[in-house]
Amino acid sequence: MSSANTSAKDQITTSQAAVLLINYTLGAGILTLPRTTVDAVQTPDVWISTIIAFMIITVAGLIVVLLCRRFQGKTLFQFVPDITGKWLAWILSLTVIAFFLLIAAIQIRIMAEVTVFYLLEGTPTWAIVMSFMWIGLYLTLGGINCMARMYEVILPITLVFFLISILLSSKIFDINHFKPVLGSGIMPVIKGIKPALLPFIGYEIMLVTMAYMKTPQKAAKALLAGTIVPLIVYLATILMVIGGLSTYGVRTRVWPTLDLLRSFEIQGLIFERFESLLLVIWIMQIFSTFTITHYAASLGWSQLFNKNIKIFLFAMLPVIFLIAMLPKNVTEIFKLGDIVGTASIYIFGGVPLLLLLISIIRKKGGSPN
Repeated sequence: MSSANTSAKDQITTSQAAVLLINYTLGAGILTLPRTTVDAVQTPDVWISTIIAFMIITVAGLIVVLLCRRFQGKTLFQFVPDITGKWLAWILSLTVIAFFLLIAAIQIRIMAEVTVFYLLEGTPTWAIVMSFMWIGLYLTLGGINCMARMYEVILPITLVFFLISILLSSKIFDINHFKPVLGSGIMPVIKGIKPALLPFIGYEIMLVTMAYMKTPQKAAKALLAGTIVPLIVYLATILMVIGGLSTYGVRTRVWPTLDLLRSFEIQGLIFERFESLLLVIWIMQIFSTFTITHYAASLGWSQLFNKNIKIFLFAMLPVIFLIAMLPKNVTEIFKLGDIVGTASIYIFGGVPLLLLLISIIRKKGGSPN
């Protein structure tokens, strides 16, 4: 495996690392999170499950940061052989690469399905997927610094329009949809932790991006910012969607967030209906998640074989396309997403802690400053 070759030109600041993490985390989950959590909890107390999930994710993310700081300037694919040996490192690296490829494929397919359903009815799914992929390729060829600067433009636009759209739904908000709090006890809340964890999975990208940070000792700050912002967005979404549609209304809809914005209109504004505006904005967010995972998977291959990353950026496109087109319908996409998300909890929840402990016991890497 090659050594880290992060040039000054392709390094990112602490704020850019935080923005990259936020963009990676805020993917298609925003469209489905209210439904998946309500299905598990069966009560309006899903907001409690979401806060608990945030706490768990933050702890897991800090473990990743501690691990990466022992091997500053190296990605997961580069420092794992020092901890486990070559063959176990290959197995783990291939698993992580497969995870990134699956996430990229799922995100791009969900984007295509929603676009066909709401915006471009009758357009072949493959045409949307291919167009999206080639635009993403153009961005990733510029390197991680170029990607981070693009995300710095996308994120503020996304947050402003999202918050405006979601808060305007307050005209149909009913606080009674949340009563009584903990009316069914604590067990439903516990059941909702797992589905609430899945949209927060994103801290694993620090295993790659920390190698490119100018000041990796500030990675913990980037992690906290990169998890708190998604928490605010997800909580706002859950509260407004359940408050507007009720738990029963959320469970009966495939895309409850978009359906909430379709349930009201405000006359006299430039946009009287907001679901199309939100969808256009959120396509940019899914674009961010896709490009990050595409780049991370390609980087993994390039460092495993010590080759130029551009070769693998092109080579991974047909692989992602085939995976994206494999599910026959939305139900199969959700099933695949649940499988990948559940696997990621075990992979990135337990493996980094194990690697950290082994590196300390075997005295591998340097002690973090």
